[in-house]
Amino acid sequence: MAKANVKDLLDAGVHFGHLTRKWNPNMAPYIFMEKNGIHIIDLHKTAVKLEEASSSLNKIAASGRKVLFVATKKQAKDIVARHAESINMPYITERWPGGMLTNFVTIRKAVKKMNSIDRMKKDGTFETLSKKERLQIDRLRANLEKNLGSISDMTRLPSAVFVVDILKEHIAVEEAQKLGIPVFAMVDTNSDPRKVDFPIPSNDDASKSIDLVLGFIANSIKEGLSTRKADKEKTKKEGGKDNPAEVTVEDFENREREESFEE
Repeated sequence: MAKANVKDLLDAGVHFGHLTRKWNPNMAPYIFMEKNGIHIIDLHKTAVKLEEASSSLNKIAASGRKVLFVATKKQAKDIVARHAESINMPYITERWPGGMLTNFVTIRKAVKKMNSIDRMKKDGTFETLSKKERLQIDRLRANLEKNLGSISDMTRLPSAVFVVDILKEHIAVEEAQKLGIPVFAMVDTNSDPRKVDFPIPSNDDASKSIDLVLGFIANSIKEGLSTRKADKEKTKKEGGKDNPAEVTVEDFENREREESFEE
């Protein structure tokens, strides 16, 4: 796996934090200095944390599990969507649906509703409805697509959540914490890194910074997916079955949650 390059981080402005008066004292270990009233992030520590997060996400991807990406702020949403789509991972870039994780069964019902509308259009049922009903259904379908289209293939809870700006996405972070889902995040100097499992001290406002960090993360996940694909092909050639991942306490908890969501 590639090493994080401090010079690249510097060129992308990853080191620029917030105004010193807006800082969170818990970010002190990751702050290098103060310059012109702005905190400067220690990029050597950023590189270490970025590699740690990438390594863990690589393993999650290699085990065949999903990572949910979350970023609804204007300067991050398109970047996150592009990188998440490149590795076929679910993402939320519009408004966070309350209960997205803690009430996953309701979210799945909404996704099924969206799929049901698609089937109506394919089998001709849609055309038998009145003009007013078709208009209402089209509006519902468009709204569901906007908010949930990017997670339509996510049939189970994700094994990890990656967040850009934990202050803005605090509900997503809280829901993940309640379920014991590890949270990976870009954490700026105005945030509390203790709220996430894998904080990456970095500028979470500049598009260049977000793009660089997400690109590094996406490449690590892509490597994990490639490793899984190679292992499956090798197993197939050998005529054996794909070896299941080691079962952990977390696996049992996830399985219980998933079973409780079955209709």
